[in-house]
Amino acid sequence: MSTIINILSWACLAGGGLFCVIGAAGLVRMPDFYTRMHAASITDTLGAGLILLGLVLQAGLTLIAVKLLMIALLLLFTSPTATHALAKAALIRGLEPKLDQSGGKSSKA
Repeated sequence: MSTIINILSWACLAGGGLFCVIGAAGLVRMPDFYTRMHAASITDTLGAGLILLGLVLQAGLTLIAVKLLMIALLLLFTSPTATHALAKAALIRGLEPKLDQSGGKSSKA
């Protein structure tokens, strides 16, 4: 049983790390503020959640696991709220999203 928990825990830790790296790559590769913010918020929330789940599995049924779950709840509520507030503030400031100017048609023939 301990081996299964260790395998699940490390799978969650590795998956969470992978999502965080993908989110960082999205910050570099996306064209404008809104798509960068979306890429970072979605992948980092999922990545942090998986990392915390992996740590909870490693901790077992202890006070540490309860604290990690409280941190996960805090991240679950604050990350989307902060992302929404940033997007709304940017829109109010006049930062327009970069839209596709080709009308949905590919420029490659």
